[in-house]
Amino acid sequence: MHHRPKHLDVKRDSALTIEWEDGSRSTYTIAYLRKCSPSADAKKLREEMQNNPLTILPDGMTDQSLSIENIELIGNYAVRISFSDGHHTGIYSWNYLREIDPAN
Repeated sequence: MHHRPKHLDVKRDSALTIEWEDGSRSTYTIAYLRKCSPSADAKKLREEMQNNPLTILPDGMTDQSLSIENIELIGNYAVRISFSDGHHTGIYSWNYLREIDPAN
């Protein structure tokens, strides 16, 4: 199933809210989006954290002042989010964002 957003509301210092075509709504805090980044390095870190609860987090991963510096559409299937800690390699597809919806 392909999920498509109807509207994106970006509050750079707090959250991204997506209103979906099916009428549902998803809200993601900035820290949650950063932690769930689909980039290879973030995926590797999540795997390490599952195996070792004492994994040391890189600077910025727990920073409460984290914000979105930029968000850009990638075709009609995803967004790339650039965070204030310099991370910008995660491409969040609409389907991935539905999968990680905190409400589910």
